[in-house]
Amino acid sequence: MEPLSSPPERRPEAVACSFTGPADPVRSASVDVTELSVPDAWVFTPQQHTDSRGTFLEWFRADVLEKAVGHPLTLAQGNQSVSRAGTLRGVHYADVPPSQAKYVTCVSGRVLDCVIDIRVGSPTFGRWAAVQLDDVERRGVYISEGLGHAFIALTDGAQVSYLCSTPYTPGRERGVNPLDPELGLPWPDDLPPLLSDKDAVAPTLKEAESAGLLPSYADCQAFYADLRTRAGRGQ
Repeated sequence: MEPLSSPPERRPEAVACSFTGPADPVRSASVDVTELSVPDAWVFTPQQHTDSRGTFLEWFRADVLEKAVGHPLTLAQGNQSVSRAGTLRGVHYADVPPSQAKYVTCVSGRVLDCVIDIRVGSPTFGRWAAVQLDDVERRGVYISEGLGHAFIALTDGAQVSYLCSTPYTPGRERGVNPLDPELGLPWPDDLPPLLSDKDAVAPTLKEAESAGLLPSYADCQAFYADLRTRAGRGQ
């Protein structure tokens, strides 16, 4: 399943997505990398090697990610969730700085993963990109600091692993309601969503923006630039 993105008519103030990948494409013998229609998020598709014993792949390559993103992912915490079909987690994000970047992959089962641009002032504010993560293609998604993230489990026992740049910090964690009709995230119609109490009462995107709870695009871009500078790749 190829990545999907929200239609430009969903939010008239947003420009149509035109991102088809980095200007200097990242090439690797083991991983294919494509920037999503939400800027500052990438999908990584590993090359799989299968024989009579089974399959081998490199599901994460720090050097490939650093070349695509412009700075390394500093690993501070690893998470794993196991979800029944219909479990909907998100939309989650954290205050910038430092927020929390994530590299997400589904090691068993299948989920529909969504990245949402919630950065106030972004040319693509309110837009989303969706990628199916599963144990067949074994893709991973990198989500930069300040972007929103959510997924729904499409199978029972779906296992999702996250590599995170910062530890979980409850006082800085925030959310947007994943069922916000104005966002129009592409959850399946035939799968009743199961939300946590916290996610079910999260504000809509417009409410979060009005309350001053969302990160700004300018702050995020300044933070990314600082990460690149510290990595010796300032632009």
